Amino acid sequence: MPKRTADARWDGSLQEGQGTMRMASGAYEGPYSFQSRFEEGDGTNPEELIAAAHAGCFSMQFAADIGRAGHEPESVETTATVHLDKQDQGFGITRIELDTRARVPGIDAEELQRIAESSKEGCPVSRALAAVGSIELKAELVS
Repeated sequence: MPKRTADARWDGSLQEGQGTMRMASGAYEGPYSFQSRFEEGDGTNPEELIAAAHAGCFSMQFAADIGRAGHEPESVETTATVHLDKQDQGFGITRIELDTRARVPGIDAEELQRIAESSKEGCPVSRALAAVGSIELKAELVS
């Protein structure tokens, strides 16, 4: 299996410095800062990239699991919300919410929810993030 890499550079102090994160594939390169991570400044942050990775991974896993259950998904759209909170030992990712909407002919909402829960557990990014206190899922069938 292929290996995936990304790199980051940080210049300066924590609050006054700035950095750049870059995917080795060239698909993304952008700035990040104290403000973009802990406030509402311009740029991205590690948690936003984790959210993108989790949404993408879950959507693919969910589509695969729907197919294995004998249905053909037309579309799966997922929004991942990563919560970064101050804790006793510093900051930590305390919760991730996965909000997914799937258009799947011939499936009912109960079966969709069962498959979604299984996909959440089977998604490689979910498994990598197992130390997160809570990964919550809301699955909606779109007609």
